[in-house]
Amino acid sequence: MFYLLKYLIQMKILLTNNDLNEALLGNSNIGFVPTMGSLHKGHISLIRKSLIQCNKTIVSIFVNPTQFNNKNDYVKYPRNIKSDLKILKKLKVNFIFIPKKNQIYNSKNPIKIQLLKKDKILCAKYRKGHFEGVIDVMTRLTKIVKPSKIFMGEKDFQQLILVKRFIEKNFKSKIISCKTIRDKNKLALSSRNLLLKKDNLIKAGKIAQNLISFKKQFSKKKISKKLILTKKKELIKKFNIKIEYLEIRNKNNLQPSYNIKNSKILIAYYLNKIRLIDNI
Repeated sequence: MFYLLKYLIQMKILLTNNDLNEALLGNSNIGFVPTMGSLHKGHISLIRKSLIQCNKTIVSIFVNPTQFNNKNDYVKYPRNIKSDLKILKKLKVNFIFIPKKNQIYNSKNPIKIQLLKKDKILCAKYRKGHFEGVIDVMTRLTKIVKPSKIFMGEKDFQQLILVKRFIEKNFKSKIISCKTIRDKNKLALSSRNLLLKKDNLIKAGKIAQNLISFKKQFSKKKISKKLILTKKKELIKKFNIKIEYLEIRNKNNLQPSYNIKNSKILIAYYLNKIRLIDNI
């Protein structure tokens, strides 16, 4: 814990809710970037937007156990607090919130989250309890931080849509949607990429390139369900992957759509047992 003490002295690191309340007292126009750590350029882009748009910026690092439907996935989730603190120090973030589980969850404030039937699609269909856990923790963090703006990336697009709907309905905080940041090979940046070996990183980039090219072919016309099924079979055969879903959905409400102009192509697939998602 010596490294944490070192950064505690150099930066305003907050470990408890009381620390956070005291630090934010009297501050307004607070920007909030919730993360699970293992920060990359995608996170950095969110933080920079907050630093520009808000008077104060707080970044949280909390690997939320309730959003993992697979305990092994939670255990294996990449954690690198030393690297995260170096990045946040360089960015000159105002406050860093690193709570323990008991600071977020306690028996005094149970929250019951239920998805609507129409929302049980895409990742919600395959990861039961995942989005309930995400909305739960986002509700708790929003209550604690009370931010003016919350900055979230489009990479987890279904998550963004669901959290935005719930938070903006129940709080004064506004969700700021930020574009997906991609690597040079077009792979969407994700903390989970750290779990991939080099050959699979290359393969994942080629899959992203394939889908980007596919969407461009139909940029000014509609696409059929049959073409999507054909593309799914092609990807499975070409890249030897297991695909959970490959669908086109309206980018505003995630309803089925075959009009490329106002839609997203969404995919979830496994590369060597590592689950990856993307949207184009």
